[in-house]
Amino acid sequence: MHLARRHLLSTLADQAAAGQSGSGLRFGPRRVDAAAGDILPLTLKTRDQAFINPMANPTILSRACRFFRQALAVVALVGLGRYAAAADLTAPAHPTPPRVTNPAPALPIPPGPFAPDWDSVRAHYQTPEWFLDAKFGIFLHWGVYAVAARQSEWYPRHMYSNPGIAEWHRQQFGPQDRFGYKDLIPLFRAEHFDPVAWARLFKAAGAQYVVPVAEHHDGFAMWDSALTRWNAKQMGPHRDVIGELAAATRAEGMKFGVSYHRIENWSFMYPALNQPTDLFDPAYADFYGPPQPPPSGEQGAGEVMNGLTTQQSPAFLEEWLRRGQELIDKYEPDLIYFDNGVNGRGFDPIKLRFAAYYYNRAAAWHRQVTLVAKGGSAPNGPAYLAGAVLDFERGHPADILPAPWQTDNTVHSRWGYLEDTQYRSTGTIVRELIDNVSKGGNLLLNFSPRADGTIPDEQLALLQGIGRWLALNGEAIYGTRPWHRFGEGPVQLGQPGRRDERARIQREAAGDGAAPSYTGHDFRFTTRPAQPGRPGALYAIAMRWPATGEAVITSLDAAAGPRVERVELLGAGPISFVQDGAGLHLKLPDAAPCEEANVFKITGPNLP
Repeated sequence: MHLARRHLLSTLADQAAAGQSGSGLRFGPRRVDAAAGDILPLTLKTRDQAFINPMANPTILSRACRFFRQALAVVALVGLGRYAAAADLTAPAHPTPPRVTNPAPALPIPPGPFAPDWDSVRAHYQTPEWFLDAKFGIFLHWGVYAVAARQSEWYPRHMYSNPGIAEWHRQQFGPQDRFGYKDLIPLFRAEHFDPVAWARLFKAAGAQYVVPVAEHHDGFAMWDSALTRWNAKQMGPHRDVIGELAAATRAEGMKFGVSYHRIENWSFMYPALNQPTDLFDPAYADFYGPPQPPPSGEQGAGEVMNGLTTQQSPAFLEEWLRRGQELIDKYEPDLIYFDNGVNGRGFDPIKLRFAAYYYNRAAAWHRQVTLVAKGGSAPNGPAYLAGAVLDFERGHPADILPAPWQTDNTVHSRWGYLEDTQYRSTGTIVRELIDNVSKGGNLLLNFSPRADGTIPDEQLALLQGIGRWLALNGEAIYGTRPWHRFGEGPVQLGQPGRRDERARIQREAAGDGAAPSYTGHDFRFTTRPAQPGRPGALYAIAMRWPATGEAVITSLDAAAGPRVERVELLGAGPISFVQDGAGLHLKLPDAAPCEEANVFKITGPNLP
């Protein structure tokens, strides 16, 4: 019976993408014995709800195999990694040689005001004024993973751990022991990469800062590094991608940052499938690691790395710091972004050394810079307890926060380029930006070029649409600060990570008219403080054009609100209004200047 089970498991793993339809069988309870590499018990449920054991009933064994092959292939290919990881159903028995690290020691902290402790960082850090004013930035996930353009930017993990993607990789490129992730690097040619054209495009879109991923979880450095041969200058494009983007971005007057994810590389590509791979070949240990076993709960093909478990060795952490120091010294970034990998409190000593090094170097440059990190909902606090802007991945605070913050979000379902994906609409992105700014936040919006360096037409259209809206309405965004309340109306973005809001955005982008959306009563407020020669203003941004010909802003009623002297609809000019006990009544023109959202500039004594 044990051999029969082994044969079935081998069949499922090797033929997950084949199979026929129409068995009428479903999975029943099962569990994996990781030590034995076996499955106990394996059961099926028929349409009449009866549980059967296929191993004890050979007459249905072939039907079971056909069904499992079909079901697992479908699940894997739609990208549900945590379910697809069950295709092999046996614990991988891979060797785990120790991690190979560059012996170059991290540099000492340069002289300056910052010491590597929370009290010092808290005492000396200030959020840069440029970041407070910028509001809108461009994020770029671009790397070797764009070659496959499959599943996500986590392709290097999926190709070794997700049965459906592993089979797709074998069909497209060859088996993983002969054509591994490293072999995609020569195909990442970036032959049409034009950093000057990119920078001009981002500037025209209204971006004030640009943040490419300098190194993703895969461990490939997108800069000219002296610390690893696995970099974009020596391999693939044979260009210093980060250096060229930095120069082009700054030439357009924008700030330049980098995103640095190396700490996740420790266990990122550890395989979850029992298949031959190149991951533990000593010839490539300086690229693959080799990968170390991940903590429990992060094994398999799922895309979850919360960074709370600090497994990394001291030597690896020193290497992580040293590479980060190289990025700092070569490119002097205005911003450095960390993913969830640094969230754990166990990383505090090395994170504080990173912060002190970066901020003291910036003091010598006489420039304002900042770290950006996540973990706001972590049980032990955010990644950086002080000295960083708090970031919400695809999330939004429900109200104004006391400190500046940022959302990082993307224009489609994933972060890296995919050949087939659903894009958001310009309107959903513009309204997300407005909501963030009304609560004191920024939006870092991700785009994903192809491996050849071209930007897909859908992404170009979004950049152009956002740019048109900001060209007309940017004064309500850039350099503004929150009012005493962020807005009014029945529809609000939810707490960070709320899936119902993500579903709303996706349905709206797909053209589902029945999806809940903003109403003509939803407004967001921003303010521009008075400056010499220019009076201050309150901006009321209508998230949807009222259908009645009149807009009413209840927060500006005559009894409690400040007196209004003038209202201008940006893109249309002054409009008439009445202020009474019910609010500020605005008489609207027949047509709205903008499809996405419209801005009313309101001035008067004690405004904003």
